[in-house]
Amino acid sequence: MSERKVLNKYYPPDFDPSKIPKLKLPKDRQYVVRLMAPFNMRCKTCGEYIYKGKKFNARKETVQNELYMGLPIFRFYIKCTRCLAEITFKTDPENTDYAMEHGATRNFQAEKLIEEEEKRIQQEREEEELNNPMKVLENRTKDSKMEMEVLENLQELKELNQRHVQVDYEGMIDRYRELERIEREREKEEDERETKEMLDRVLVKRLRDSDSDSEKEEENSSSQSRKSSTDKPTDILTTDRPTEAQGNSAGGVKRAKVESWERSVGTLGGGGALGSLVVRKKAAAPVNKSGPMQTVAAPTSQTDSKTSTADSRTSASEPIVPQNGSSSLSLLGAYSDSDSE
Repeated sequence: MSERKVLNKYYPPDFDPSKIPKLKLPKDRQYVVRLMAPFNMRCKTCGEYIYKGKKFNARKETVQNELYMGLPIFRFYIKCTRCLAEITFKTDPENTDYAMEHGATRNFQAEKLIEEEEKRIQQEREEEELNNPMKVLENRTKDSKMEMEVLENLQELKELNQRHVQVDYEGMIDRYRELERIEREREKEEDERETKEMLDRVLVKRLRDSDSDSEKEEENSSSQSRKSSTDKPTDILTTDRPTEAQGNSAGGVKRAKVESWERSVGTLGGGGALGSLVVRKKAAAPVNKSGPMQTVAAPTSQTDSKTSTADSRTSASEPIVPQNGSSSLSLLGAYSDSDSE
């Protein structure tokens, strides 16, 4: 694409610019340009308002015999949007602005007119003072007198305001204290409300926790009761009896262990837990002189197991009565341990 852009034109070797004919255009020729209204204006013909920034297709020309420091001045022609009346204005390089010339009036120009009037008065005064020294003295006297009057008027206004305006300091303090009291009450109410909400939440949580704990305790108690009803601690002693097919030898050994356990500790099924350990004192019974202690023969068959167990319980519950003249060592030697039989 860069090759298609022609930046330099081709000039042949025999080119002579003096031979090019020159156009003789008039100096006051006009061009059609697109512009925006430089200020707010009102048409004199129909009274239509034209706001600043409205776009127009205008004709532009150079003003003849008018220059400002070598800068040309241009004139623009536009038409009213309502009645098509011609409106003209031109550039003002001295004030860096535009000047209305004909066909309309410029709006919002009061400040500019006042500034122009002040400039004119100041310029006239300087011209008078330049030629008349007595006028300078008079003007200074007038200025000082006017300044004194302005200061006096300002002081009178201040005194008048201080006289009429009375500040009620007590009332201000009372209002401030009332506002502080209302603010403290509001904060206290908010704190109480927040505290109440927190206590309600904690109470609800505790109730829920207590309900859940009670439910857990009920479940645990029910499960323990079911377990105690189903599983007894003496089931291991009463169950799993040996069968005749296992042999009389194994059954005899297990029955002997059970009998020795019941003689030493007692049964858990009947009475209290310590019922077998408490022994009532009975009258002395006649004891066979043949031996220090009656021995119980171990059952040899499965059918005699119940009778032997009952005999062992009665023998364990009954105390051993020593003979006359026997000592405690003889009683200790007569006591048989679990597997001695």
